[in-house]
Amino acid sequence: MNVIPTALEGVLVIEPNVFKDDRGFFAETYHAERYSEIGIDVQFVQDNHSRSARWTLRGLHAQLARPQAKLVRVLQGSIVDVAVDIRTGSPTFRQWVSAELTSENFRQIYVPAGFAHGFCVTSETAEVEYKCSDLYDPSAELRLLWNDPEIGVEWPTTEPVLSEKDSGGLPLSAWMDQLPAYVEKAA
Repeated sequence: MNVIPTALEGVLVIEPNVFKDDRGFFAETYHAERYSEIGIDVQFVQDNHSRSARWTLRGLHAQLARPQAKLVRVLQGSIVDVAVDIRTGSPTFRQWVSAELTSENFRQIYVPAGFAHGFCVTSETAEVEYKCSDLYDPSAELRLLWNDPEIGVEWPTTEPVLSEKDSGGLPLSAWMDQLPAYVEKAA
């Protein structure tokens, strides 16, 4: 497996080993011990699977209580996946990274707790599956404005298809007194 660090500490792009032959392919998409060795040492407790049409944008989401780390991959189609650092005091606060995840490149992205997450579908449809380190808690949900100018995510469309909830997302500044705090890792 190949691990690609991003500009945001802890956010990783993972390229699993894929074995292809005339029959098709085989890929190990998660192995707790191997992922722990690369710094993903969390227990996943919930798997989610979505299917979305082109230009659907899901996000930007986080949970204030019961924060979730996520390991995201695409089963069919392609997406641009985004992680935003929302930890106050972090040297990369408000910064974001993106990765193209497709069913052809087999890439995954690991988004630690303390980051907002979202994705936009760039193919006709896409099926996305992701593991979460805590259970979904609707009462703790943080929904950021997808095009918050303070963050400046460069999405692949300026006219995404949004859910009613996501179209009502708030700018990061509206959440400031509730955001998680950055904790520097011990050396």
